[in-house]
Amino acid sequence: MMKIFLIGFMGCGKSTMGKKLAVKLGYDFIDLDQQIEKNIGKTIGAYFSEHGEAAFRKLESDTLKHFDYPANVVIATGGGAPCFFDNMDWMNANGLTMYIEMPPAALAKRLESGKEKRPLLRDLNEAQMIEFIENRLAERDVFYKRAALVIDGINLNADAMRALILSQE
Repeated sequence: MMKIFLIGFMGCGKSTMGKKLAVKLGYDFIDLDQQIEKNIGKTIGAYFSEHGEAAFRKLESDTLKHFDYPANVVIATGGGAPCFFDNMDWMNANGLTMYIEMPPAALAKRLESGKEKRPLLRDLNEAQMIEFIENRLAERDVFYKRAALVIDGINLNADAMRALILSQE
């Protein structure tokens, strides 16, 4: 039985690479944010607006820790999930954690086209977005870097991820 938790900043490829990796490994795939939205019947943005960040982070942590995971699964977490409560410790104790690391400028480029769906980024120009990402990464890196594997997200592919995982067994 293997749980693989993909962590990293929004836009780093957790969901996209997670789906591809799951196919390569013959595992199930779960996007934690999509699961939360399914459970609450609304978008995370709407829940966040109605109940605030503290309530969302509690819901996110409860979902992470109490979800009925398949035996072999790749899980894409939300970008902030590792940074609250004991979530990072829990993921490290219950599976293999992989941090998909990317530089702020590359993340900003990826996030530009979909920024209208992300309230924190919606009104930022490119320079402001890079600064926002740099500041958030400075806060979050201490959590992200506790992952069992830190991988370069530039030119990352599912075959390389699979090879890294198999080298851990």
